[in-house]
Amino acid sequence: MSRMINKDTRICMSLAARPTNFGTRFHNYLYEALELDYLYKAFTTQDLAAAISGIRALGIRGCGVSMPFKQACIPLIDELAPSAAVIHSVNTIVNNDGYLTGYNTDYIAIEKLLQKYDVAPQLTFALQGSGGMASAVACALKNHGFHHGYIIARDDESGKALAAAHGYQHRHTMEGVTADVLINATPLGMAGGPEAETLAFSSTAITAAQVVFDVVALPEHTPLIRSAREQNKKVISGAEVFAIQAVEQFSLYTGVRPSDEHFRQAAAWARQV
Repeated sequence: MSRMINKDTRICMSLAARPTNFGTRFHNYLYEALELDYLYKAFTTQDLAAAISGIRALGIRGCGVSMPFKQACIPLIDELAPSAAVIHSVNTIVNNDGYLTGYNTDYIAIEKLLQKYDVAPQLTFALQGSGGMASAVACALKNHGFHHGYIIARDDESGKALAAAHGYQHRHTMEGVTADVLINATPLGMAGGPEAETLAFSSTAITAAQVVFDVVALPEHTPLIRSAREQNKKVISGAEVFAIQAVEQFSLYTGVRPSDEHFRQAAAWARQV
């Protein structure tokens, strides 16, 4: 028998400029598999302050936060966990009786994937983006031991600030930059957006690289991922990032950590979007 929604069902949600079904399917699959009285729903908003107030007022247990709200939500919550404070970026809000704490599980996912794919810190990297996700990536790279890299950001102010915070160099574009590891932390290639078919790095840059990492989760095979695979590069996808960070979110919301098998099943189900 399917779960019955009732007055005691705990609600979790997400906020994104362009909501997808990935997190909704992932979390709800696990709620049902583990017989937890929870429900997950994805939202967008044009009024972030009101949305955060709604989380507090309605007792929403948790909220996943995506671009472009990861830094904008910080003044609206009560506390930052160390993972979010260091990066100054929030991708998870947990509500404990009206007290909102911000976490960053993106960082955990990036760190785990750098280890899983054995990305050597001696390599040089080019990280495109300077927002909340880029901050998580830069921090993970630094803690992984990367000393030589570039922050590629059209917003010079935020790009220079992110580069300076971690001891890297800032460039406005990739012109004159060659890197062993390419990382896209922008919406370029994201499904449903105006730049869905845009290649985040040039074919020339991909040819020169050894590893290509795209944090965009949907589609799973972005233009950047497709191009890198055609050139037989080591590839890390945004779908992997999303699934790992979602497990960490799930644990924060419910206090339950899914088994590896449940994780694989939920991730596979979520990708069928």
